[in-house]
Amino acid sequence: MRIPLNFMLLLAVVACALLVVNANHQARKLFIALDAERRHAKDLSVEWDQLQLEQSTWADNARVEKLARDRLGMKRPAAGEVMSAELATQAAALTKPLNPSTPANQTVPVRQVAPARQAVSANQAMQAGGAR
Repeated sequence: MRIPLNFMLLLAVVACALLVVNANHQARKLFIALDAERRHAKDLSVEWDQLQLEQSTWADNARVEKLARDRLGMKRPAAGEVMSAELATQAAALTKPLNPSTPANQTVPVRQVAPARQAVSANQAMQAGGAR
């Protein structure tokens, strides 16, 4: 009865030893994969920093302005050439009914742009558009 018991204990010890070897092998494989992923993450971080630097260089205001002037022939408008547009909601807020008895859909703007200035700006815009 002692021989089969010793044989069973030997088999148990060998099986445990094989499981320990397998666990160590799996741990080494996982450590190698972890190291590779850390290197990849570091490479991606370096690339991200380079892309951010490149983006800030491309989007620099002075560079964009220079390209607009040189390649597109654009220029900064003079003070008299600037026109502003208002949203419909803002324009609706600046209107009032003609009188209390008129319907609400008939309104008159409270503030108007000077026609002469607007006409000059429109003419300049058309000349600039036709010159291209």
